[in-house]
Amino acid sequence: MLPVEQSCYWLASRQGYSPSTPLSEKVDVDYAVVGGGFTGLWTALFLKQLEPGAHVVVTESSVAGYGASGRNAGIVSNSIDHSHALAISHFGKTEAERLAKIGMQNISEMEEFAVDCDFERTGQLQVALKPGHLEDCKHNLEVANDIGLSGYRMLTQEEMQAEVNSPLYLGGLFVPGGGILNPIKLVDRIVSEMKKLGVVLYENTRVRQLGDGLLHCERGEIRAKKIIMATDAYTHHLLPELLWRFIPLYDYILVSDPLTAEQKEQIRWHHRQGMVDGRTFFNYYRLTADDRILWGTSEAVYYPPNKVDASCDHSEHHYRTLRESFAKHFPYLSGIQFPYGWGGPIASTTRLTPFFGTLNGGSVIYGLGYTGHGIGTTRLAGKIMAHLALSKESELLSLKMVTDKPFPYPPEPIRGMSVAAVTRSLQKVDAGENPNILLRLLDKMGIGFSS
Repeated sequence: MLPVEQSCYWLASRQGYSPSTPLSEKVDVDYAVVGGGFTGLWTALFLKQLEPGAHVVVTESSVAGYGASGRNAGIVSNSIDHSHALAISHFGKTEAERLAKIGMQNISEMEEFAVDCDFERTGQLQVALKPGHLEDCKHNLEVANDIGLSGYRMLTQEEMQAEVNSPLYLGGLFVPGGGILNPIKLVDRIVSEMKKLGVVLYENTRVRQLGDGLLHCERGEIRAKKIIMATDAYTHHLLPELLWRFIPLYDYILVSDPLTAEQKEQIRWHHRQGMVDGRTFFNYYRLTADDRILWGTSEAVYYPPNKVDASCDHSEHHYRTLRESFAKHFPYLSGIQFPYGWGGPIASTTRLTPFFGTLNGGSVIYGLGYTGHGIGTTRLAGKIMAHLALSKESELLSLKMVTDKPFPYPPEPIRGMSVAAVTRSLQKVDAGENPNILLRLLDKMGIGFSS
């Protein structure tokens, strides 16, 4: 199969990007950020905005956006947790209200920043495929009203199918506030802005070892007063002690050929919302700027023992099941081809939200674990880690997802066996069975597994 640079639609269609020169010497800086994805780039940008005189560098082992930041669906959720209901479950109602307000403000700020990133504030449709999904939609509407969010609206089967034409839809929920964008264009936009402020980006610069205030790279060294680790699913390669707080998983995505005028008329989708269905292992999908359909699955895969590398970038099994599920949703488009297919790594936590902390007496700052909801949340993470690195006050630092750590995952070999057992159990729920004792226990403990 093709390398991900050619098989990922976003990376393959990237225009006019010239990678920065790799590190080839020893440098002394104030702040060194490891990781050239959303988290690292936002952190570097905010560091320079908060302290313009600081010497800030970013290292990236490949090119900016090569990891999850350039491989995701480009669907911007309006919630920081996977839902506002889960935020209440994980952090309490008061904190959920606070997170909702911060999340919506964050999206508005990002929309203003993300010019030329194909950002469309379309909102999202939560689709019901079963009667139980309609009850979930109603519950999400009640929760939104309860925490002061407006604009949510239930859709009947007729209204849902008038939005997007599928024989499987029983109804759904319109969720305002979020949208869709081109993630690699956002990466390039942040890179451009941070460079204007004087941030130095070293691409194709792999950090081999993390020392006391020192980054040992392939062809140079960086000595820094503070090191910010923005490596998400790759974090255990340099900080294995954090592995018990997250688990690396892979999601898979297909992107179609552009729809013809006739196909666009058939599917409708005139409002171009990002979409997700009500299953535990759901499909998520959207239109691209050139009217291709991006079709992904949240049935994330764990490759033991905690593997994150190019060997995981493709899964023919997932591509096949994605094509099959697409044909069920849109049988009149069964002849459409999907020339792009790829996988991307995510870091999942048991509460499905990121966590933060420091090591080595505060000289190393880290943040990771977006669990598939990183486009908006990484921007907040950048603010959080910039303030931590600068020892500056911010209301964000008092958030429970910053002050509290998620429940840990077990080590291998229990980890692999547990993931397999939970996956089988969740697949049975999606097939119509009731949650078994394992899932009921995990739910009671507030532990999730998904992307």
